[in-house]
Amino acid sequence: MDAMRLIVTSRRALAGSGDVPGTMTEVWQAQALAQAIGSRLAVFGPPELRGEALGLTELAGRGCGVLDTPVLAMEDLRAAQLTELGDARLALLCLGGLLGEVGIALVGIACAADDEGTYWQCMEAIDAADESRDRVLEMLRRLADRERAEIPEREAG
Repeated sequence: MDAMRLIVTSRRALAGSGDVPGTMTEVWQAQALAQAIGSRLAVFGPPELRGEALGLTELAGRGCGVLDTPVLAMEDLRAAQLTELGDARLALLCLGGLLGEVGIALVGIACAADDEGTYWQCMEAIDAADESRDRVLEMLRRLADRERAEIPEREAG
């Protein structure tokens, strides 16, 4: 399945999760998807994105690691369904939006948390989602720089 379709599915699932366990599962799913997209970009993406893509993979992996791993059947794991990126720029734009929504959902859970464990788990996951989003924004900046550099080449040719 392509990245855009999985991101849209994740955004809808996160928005529709009605309780803390469901939201935490969707946050984990989003981080795992970000990790998979980062891995795919690191291997198959434009060369100027590969370093940042590796960083995204590591940060999103940390985001998964600080959360309790949900019990999911393999067919329910969205990251495992990623088969193609499609338009890297569009996928990164939407992934950045998803990571922002993840942060907002985690803030809501942290504010209502009854125990310190959940609170600190959310704080660490917020940090990982924010840093992952920063990597996504940096990759978008690099793509924009590449596109600006290509314009004079096309005009000269």
